[in-house]
Amino acid sequence: MPAIAPFRSVLVAFALTVIGAAMIAAPATTKAQANTESNVKTGPSGLPLPRFVSLKSGRVNMRVGPGISYAVNWMYLKSGLPVEIIQEYDNWRRVRDAEGAEGWINQALLSGRRTGIAAPWFKGKQAAIELFATPQKEARPVVQVEPGAIGSIKACNGDWCEMEFAGYSGWINQSLVWGAYPGETVKE
Repeated sequence: MPAIAPFRSVLVAFALTVIGAAMIAAPATTKAQANTESNVKTGPSGLPLPRFVSLKSGRVNMRVGPGISYAVNWMYLKSGLPVEIIQEYDNWRRVRDAEGAEGWINQALLSGRRTGIAAPWFKGKQAAIELFATPQKEARPVVQVEPGAIGSIKACNGDWCEMEFAGYSGWINQSLVWGAYPGETVKE
């Protein structure tokens, strides 16, 4: 009997050590999981990076650096064109367009209005992109949109986006829109 008591105390001490270690490690694991789940990077503006915006003006210079002393490497002539902000510096935003071109644009020339481009990767190819009356593949088609057409995003539910193209409103599969992230929800 006396030989069992020391073994029991060692076993109890070991069990308490394991339980204590598990209790200490559990919050760290939970915190790490929470950080991974909310792995949203924010810029100096406090807004998420990356994010989509659109060009406010019909004439916007994209520069090679964040300031007017940097050379212009591209001029956009289409207001409402969606761009993706990937970096912020002072009041300059590093953006990427649908073709992958990157450069810096002053924030005053950007709008939070969400727009999207219908499947720009199919531009120049024979592709029919349907705009549906409801967010379902079986829904009634409203109109066909050409690849590369720019429209206003009204809402996205993570699978479908409600958009307006040249006065026609309807739903387009979100995977066919450059201007909304996969699974992203957007509300007007």
